[in-house]
Amino acid sequence: MTGSLENQAPPLVLTIAGSDSGGGAGIQADLKTMLALGTHGMSVIAAVTAQNSLGVQGYWELPPEAVRAQLDSVLSDIGAHAIKTGMLASTALVETVAEVLAEATAPIVVDPVGVSKHGDPLLAPDAVDAVRSALLPTATVATPNLWEVEQLTGVKVVDETGLREAAEAVKALGPRWVLIKGGHLPGEPADLLFDGEHEHRFTAPRHNNRHTHGTGCTLASAIASYLARGEDVPTAVAKAKDYVTGAIAAGFPLGNGIGPVNHAWT
Repeated sequence: MTGSLENQAPPLVLTIAGSDSGGGAGIQADLKTMLALGTHGMSVIAAVTAQNSLGVQGYWELPPEAVRAQLDSVLSDIGAHAIKTGMLASTALVETVAEVLAEATAPIVVDPVGVSKHGDPLLAPDAVDAVRSALLPTATVATPNLWEVEQLTGVKVVDETGLREAAEAVKALGPRWVLIKGGHLPGEPADLLFDGEHEHRFTAPRHNNRHTHGTGCTLASAIASYLARGEDVPTAVAKAKDYVTGAIAAGFPLGNGIGPVNHAWT
């Protein structure tokens, strides 16, 4: 005979992003990360990519009304303890999502996805303004890489001394916290977390592993998962960094190109 107490739902995390048919990044990476970190992942698909280990062969946006309907379905009935955004593709989709997120009370992690690991564009050039003006102000944490920093602010970082200037420039666009990802700089990989006053520097060993597809999606989803579990922002980022570093170390070959990080390494 089973007991009468119902099982409790784990913390709830919603990703709003693009689908990766190769399974290494996007919605697929987000949901794997959320499961690995003890949360229940839910998804609003904003775009569909045709993608493999060699690159992105094409992408198709969903209509804004389809994205809005998915958001309304999840948030009106289930809710979320944290929300993460990834590939939003177009001005219309960025504005649709930002409008909903402006009313949300849960912490929001904005990964301002502009380009894929292979250098394929994933955001229309005319949508960058909407990311700046509408999406970033909703963010509890924004997680741009160096290319996205330059795209959003014009600040070009060439070494670690430039991370603070980059953080200040992105912070001026409205997020509460900014995590500048410096992994592509020479030397020890260093990221800078900044809230306008306090700096937190995170370093990690550099693993000699080229199978790093999905790192940005995975990091943002891990931060959202730890925020959903009640951690403060610096702790959530620190724990997310540890998870991603392990996933990179365990990354595996897939197809003929860049393989994914291993979300199940734990």
